[in-house]
Order: sequence, then structure tokens, then C-alpha cells
Amino acid sequence: MSGVTYVTRDGDCLDLICFRHYGRSSGMVERVLEANYGLAELGPIYPENVEILLPDLPKPKVRKEINIWE
Repeated sequence: MSGVTYVTRDGDCLDLICFRHYGRSSGMVERVLEANYGLAELGPIYPENVEILLPDLPKPKVRKEINIWE
């Protein structure tokens, strides 16, 4: 699986790591946990120097907004 390896700093949490990397955490946390066996057992706050694979994931589809004044 391709992606980027992130090395944690003391006190990092996965939802914030996902938000910084992907621009959102909703749905991304689950995908990162799937790509990193055993990561969930470390709990919500990580110690320093944990390597986490942030897999390449497709960008979300952007819906075109329609403005009634256009």
C-alpha cells in the first residue's frame, strides 16, 4: 500500500493527524486504522515515535453548488 509515513510526537491523536493530512477526519480515521494493524490498541493519545502509514486515498467528490441568483 502506498502512502506517507507519519512519525508521532508525544500527545498526537489520530483524528488530528488525519485532519492535518487529509483535510478532514470523518471517514479517514477508520481508513488509517485499517491500514495500520494494531494501532487501535495504543489508545487515543500516542507516545512519541510511532510510525503511522497514511495511505493514499481518493479525494472526496466536490458537489457543484447552484446559486439561484446565477
